[in-house]
Amino acid sequence: MADTEQTIEEPTEPTEPTESTEDTELEVVEASDEQALQGDVEELVDAATQRDEYLALAQRTQADFENYRKRVAREAAVALQRGVAKLAKELLPALDNLDRALDAAAKDDPLLDGIRLVRAELSAGLGRVGVESFGAAGDTFDPVEHEAVAQQPVEGAPSGSVVEVYQPGYRLGANVIRPARVLVAA
Repeated sequence: MADTEQTIEEPTEPTEPTESTEDTELEVVEASDEQALQGDVEELVDAATQRDEYLALAQRTQADFENYRKRVAREAAVALQRGVAKLAKELLPALDNLDRALDAAAKDDPLLDGIRLVRAELSAGLGRVGVESFGAAGDTFDPVEHEAVAQQPVEGAPSGSVVEVYQPGYRLGANVIRPARVLVAA
């Protein structure tokens, strides 16, 4: 047999890239990843800023609408009260005339019950919408609620008190529609 020399080839290790090439490739990959990450962060920050602006706008709009709704409700209530006061002012002379008719009527007049009924209905109607009468003898004179027609000394009545009511006053809530016309003790 022929002697053949066998050469055994030793396995070769794969050649490693040089450090400079690997560093450069790694830096390029890291730089592009960093840029992509920075771009994503900027997009998120922009989206969050835009979201915050929209949220603030929505909250302002909601607050403006709530203020508008409250203002309209308040204005409607004031307009209603103004309308009731205006109507009451128009009806008060009729109520006064019914009172005069009751005072002047003879006790046996058959119309007296009808006049009382009409006066009671008118007074009750005004009461249902919040109009109430005031001004009774013995009250302390208040220039906001009373109109002094006359002032005279009266025995047994303290100075500044209402002695006689010529015409009752009316108020709607805290607002005086018509002051009571009174005689005040001096």
